[in-house]
Amino acid sequence: MSKLWDLSHIQPLTEIVVDGETIPAMFRNAVARRGDAVFMRQKKLGLWRSWTWNQTAEAVREIAHGLIALGFEPHDCASVLSNTVIEWVLADLAVLSAGGVSNGIYPTDAPIQVMYLCADSKTRLLFVEDEEQLDKVLSVRAHLPDLHKVIVFDMEGLRNLDDPRVMSLAALRELGRAHAAEHAGALRLRIDACQPDDLAILVYTSGTTGLPKGAMHSHRGLVYTVRGYNRIAAQTESDERMCFLPLCHIAERIGGEYFGIYTGAKLNFVENPETVPENVREISPTVLSAVPRVWEKFYSGVAISLREASLLQRKVYNWALYVGERIAELTLAGKPVGVSLKLQFRLARWLALDNVRKVIGIHRARALFTGAAPISPDLVRWYLALGVPMLEVWGMTETCGAATYTPAQRMKPGMIGLACPYNEVKLAPQTNELLVRGPNVFMGYLNLPEKTAETIDADGWLHTGDVGMVDDDGYFRIIDRMKDIIITAGGKNITPSELENDLKFSPYITDAVVIGDRRAYLTAIVMVDQENVEKYAQDHDVPFSNYASLTRSKEVQDLIWNEIERVNKKFARVEQIKKFFLLETQLSAEDEELTPTMKLKRKLVEKKYADRIEAMYH
Repeated sequence: MSKLWDLSHIQPLTEIVVDGETIPAMFRNAVARRGDAVFMRQKKLGLWRSWTWNQTAEAVREIAHGLIALGFEPHDCASVLSNTVIEWVLADLAVLSAGGVSNGIYPTDAPIQVMYLCADSKTRLLFVEDEEQLDKVLSVRAHLPDLHKVIVFDMEGLRNLDDPRVMSLAALRELGRAHAAEHAGALRLRIDACQPDDLAILVYTSGTTGLPKGAMHSHRGLVYTVRGYNRIAAQTESDERMCFLPLCHIAERIGGEYFGIYTGAKLNFVENPETVPENVREISPTVLSAVPRVWEKFYSGVAISLREASLLQRKVYNWALYVGERIAELTLAGKPVGVSLKLQFRLARWLALDNVRKVIGIHRARALFTGAAPISPDLVRWYLALGVPMLEVWGMTETCGAATYTPAQRMKPGMIGLACPYNEVKLAPQTNELLVRGPNVFMGYLNLPEKTAETIDADGWLHTGDVGMVDDDGYFRIIDRMKDIIITAGGKNITPSELENDLKFSPYITDAVVIGDRRAYLTAIVMVDQENVEKYAQDHDVPFSNYASLTRSKEVQDLIWNEIERVNKKFARVEQIKKFFLLETQLSAEDEELTPTMKLKRKLVEKKYADRIEAMYH
């Protein structure tokens, strides 16, 4: 087997890398070990600025002392309302070091959501990114009697603000320096007093129905999980990671921030969410974790570019990808790759595939990780054909991230892999619901003992709500959410996620919701990829004046129907989509139809567009 396909370099590591039974203790030991080495980088105004471990520790010390000076007590809660920036990490570590509970709020949340999360968590101090986020808080502050102070990262536009309950991060650090000068040992006492079983963080679920629930994670569970991550795929101080997913989401908080502290992998923060494609090429991460929508977007960009390429370029790419696909299939089957095919692949990389990897920014990547939502197996095979293994993981907020993983040496596209070595996973009798048990499982839901009891049974098994199956090798596969499985009027059980994942493989479709429970046939609600569909319309002289007129045009309707027909061919007639309609509003994470991770909320969409759905059945 060629060196490219020798995946032994993605190895598990069982020994403890950095001591510490709480996050603050682990961070303190990591700083002592790494000192002036670079920990984090962030691009601002076109320039990359580096933060060493010592610089990070100094900022965390000043902020934590500032919190103590403001009267922040152990077990008090502080929240962060911000995009993924370095200051998020500084605030988080400072809160934990001061013995507090750290909670994240999505920067896309509306004021009423911010109010609910702050009230439910009894937030005492709130960090906000900028003027936009501060305005949300000020509009609901009268309803938050527990909120003592708001700290702003970026004061642009707020220089003349005169509000005794609002201060800048710079002013907080100055206050902290003064406090540290008078109470030098106060922070060390707080860190030493922090216990493994203390509540460390709250992560509010972004569920598609009902109010968000605050999942509670202890220091013990967090430390246990990051150590466990190194048993899945070890990382080192030579690794480069890209931080761009929301830090209030469990994936970036554990797999980015805390795992980076543990392993020493450098954390590179993107300029803003819109610059991810540009920044990933600059960073060239060695390990990259993302949600399926990001991987679909990268693939779509390549697919659209190829339509503009010359005939010769397309032929070269198609040949190169064919070679990559042959090697990928042999690798997936565990079969050896012959010398001739290895040589062809080397040529294929030189002619086309290496360029594709550079365009995406994954040319240095040892592995790609995908999770948080189902992904099309065809997409996994495409990345593998480029020469980069894409490893599926599965988990939840309640499992502190990954509960299953895919070993690099034995990938199975469409499967979520084996139970992680640090927890147990099994199927419930009769229902086939996936159950998880282990020290990584959360402490319960804040203020909701009944919900906690419904979710964790007497034997400690977490009931995930996902229906699955397991093969003879112990690999699990998600069929669908229990509540989302469709039973047609004819009694046929259908898992909508399979159809939806295949539809999202299209460069023209961002998301889809398949409808059909207790109905005669399946229909779909489709959200198009605005950028790619607009480009299609421009290239084909399709007139449109705005987003709504674009989605109503016959040419675009035909384009999407062709993509649906492509997917329909893979399924039996009873499982095929017969009708569809396109959402005519351009949605963003601020809209109620989308979760913060940009997934359509199935139940809300079905309710909101009930009339249009009914029209498809008449």
